[in-house]
Amino acid sequence: MKQRIASVDILRGFTIVAMILVNTPGDWGSVYAPLLHAKWHGLTPTDLIFPFFLFIVGISIYFAYKNKTASAATYKKVFIRSLKLIGLGLFLNVFIPRFPFFEDLNSLRFFGVLQRIGIVFFISAILYLKCNWKTLLGICVFILIGYWLLLGFVPLPDGASPTFDRASNNWANYIDFQFLGKHMWQPDYDPEGILSTLPSIVSCLMGVLVGKLLDGLKHVSLLFVTASILLVFGYILDIWFPINKAIWSSSFVLVTSGWGTLFLGVIYYLIDVRKFQFGTIFKYVGMNAITIYFLSSFISKCMYLVNVNENHSIHSFLYNTVFVQSFVSLKKASLLYALVVVIFYIILAYTLFKRRIFIKV
Repeated sequence: MKQRIASVDILRGFTIVAMILVNTPGDWGSVYAPLLHAKWHGLTPTDLIFPFFLFIVGISIYFAYKNKTASAATYKKVFIRSLKLIGLGLFLNVFIPRFPFFEDLNSLRFFGVLQRIGIVFFISAILYLKCNWKTLLGICVFILIGYWLLLGFVPLPDGASPTFDRASNNWANYIDFQFLGKHMWQPDYDPEGILSTLPSIVSCLMGVLVGKLLDGLKHVSLLFVTASILLVFGYILDIWFPINKAIWSSSFVLVTSGWGTLFLGVIYYLIDVRKFQFGTIFKYVGMNAITIYFLSSFISKCMYLVNVNENHSIHSFLYNTVFVQSFVSLKKASLLYALVVVIFYIILAYTLFKRRIFIKV
């Protein structure tokens, strides 16, 4: 993002730190409820993290391409960046830190967080380059309403009535099972599946539209008004189309975009308007966000799969030796482990910043 807004970098960094925190507990069986996703319908703080990142991707798209022409060179850069993100995601899925270094391709998961970011970035950037803000808003409304009508009212091919539940007659789950089969995160659903990618594009386009609002913003109250409108509509829609991250429901898009705009508004007011100096550690992470996220995922996978002895992987050895023996409850030990991991990546991000190393993906 060539025109850097401090609050955007801070929110991006905070989001990545939150991702690492919830993805690397010491023990998945000992985690505080707010640090877990909702089991199906509902919203926890953890459910806000990924849509926040896509929302920030949209803001970055606005500032990165607002002065770009829709040329072949620009489209090429967008395409290459998307392929890099998808490639990194596939690498994380396929790599194992032992010979033959590859997962079984017959059951390899095709989709994932980085793959979704790459796909959403590509489509959102192209739409932004081709359309004005009114058209983008129209596309958002069309997708959200269309997605609700499809999942809620269109019978499945076998004539079964559609449902929003975690079942085979949920359109999002049905399509993923038909086209992905064994290549899903769970046997019956994938939170980054095919159909749910459509509303996730809206999460990004919401960021594009808020980026336009930020550009030359004179009254921060506009952000709070926008956030309020999104939250009200989202929670009202929840009555008919439940808030659900797993299928990325339309109400989920509106509510998480509303919370994202509200968080951004508060940070923008404190940092960019009042010039308070805080949150700098998150800014360091935000300026190398994808790099830090990729490394955290890669190293975590290695620590889980590389053994130090017959009974323990690196992860379980460190956790049980250092943290479980720290005379605190298991949930506190698990959280303490995650916090230490977070501190490590904050230090890494700070080191990259001080050395002026900014890795662009």
